[in-house]
Amino acid sequence: MSLAQQRIRFCTSRDGTRIAYATCGDGPPLVWTGHFIRHLEFDWDNPVWRPWRCLLMRGRTLIRYDWRGFGLSDRKGVKFSLEKHIEDLEAVVEAAGLKPFVLFASAGGGQPALAYTVRHPEQVSHLILYGCPSRGRVARRESPEEAAEGQTLLKMIEVGWSNAAPAYGQFFTKLHLPDASAEQFRSYYELLRRTASPASLVGLLRAYFQSDALEAVPQVRCPTLVIHARQDPMIPFDEGRLIASLIPGAQLVPLDSRNHILLDTEPAWQQFATALDDFILAPAGLPIVALDELTAREREVLELVAQGSDNTKIADRLKISEKTVRNHVSLIFGKLGVNSRAEAVARARDAGFGRRVVP
Repeated sequence: MSLAQQRIRFCTSRDGTRIAYATCGDGPPLVWTGHFIRHLEFDWDNPVWRPWRCLLMRGRTLIRYDWRGFGLSDRKGVKFSLEKHIEDLEAVVEAAGLKPFVLFASAGGGQPALAYTVRHPEQVSHLILYGCPSRGRVARRESPEEAAEGQTLLKMIEVGWSNAAPAYGQFFTKLHLPDASAEQFRSYYELLRRTASPASLVGLLRAYFQSDALEAVPQVRCPTLVIHARQDPMIPFDEGRLIASLIPGAQLVPLDSRNHILLDTEPAWQQFATALDDFILAPAGLPIVALDELTAREREVLELVAQGSDNTKIADRLKISEKTVRNHVSLIFGKLGVNSRAEAVARARDAGFGRRVVP
């Protein structure tokens, strides 16, 4: 696929910041809240990011976007915070007109993805987290040594990023990709300087270090896959393990890699690709048209049916009569084309029901 087949558009976040987003491929939607060192135009054929793009758009419509302050999104006068990033994701999803979709987050994209999933459970059918933390390093109560290291990194970026000498960018690249080939290293280093200004990078990292989405983690109810490199040099493996342990039913896939961004030249890449295929390509369950035909109340009833509640418990939970519940169940069966409660439960759970919180 050529770059010309990527469709780049803009949407406006709640505070007026314009966010650039792009769609490519065909099939059910997958939204990628990626690493901040990204650029919709320049990372298309980048040897580090191209394999990720090709993998994620295989059989799907891939929606990705540049972070505020980065790439083609607004760069000047931009404010950074976890809440702002959540609002940016909301703006992209709304502008793209998406129905339930797979949400794939990597690195710092994990925190807004977790919060979005909890706020909009009806939108996210499956959640995939690659190398993501639930908290920034300050929120994790880092040691004095770790705090000093973080401040040193910020100072190096602030002072040295615009320096003509390449040492600063090469240092940053080495942190992310210690095992990169010469071509991968060079291409990532070149992308760094095209992606953002030193001020934007420092502003984002300061906010990122202090962000905290840990409270949202146990509230995630959709099928979740957590993938994390055991020796990730930027995000501790324990963060991935913590997230997987707190999300009900989440699957953890550890990878044998020292890179923060997995490379397709590593043996772990195939394990990564297989885990994605097994998770995303699982039975799709209910067709979209059937879901669209359900009313809001019928979705609530189906959710409780999928959780194993009988009509009496559903009536008590929703404060309606058992006769009304029976009527809803009958209408649901007709719309979904099923003949039994067991069949309805099986198909509903395949579609992601049975894990959400009913108000």
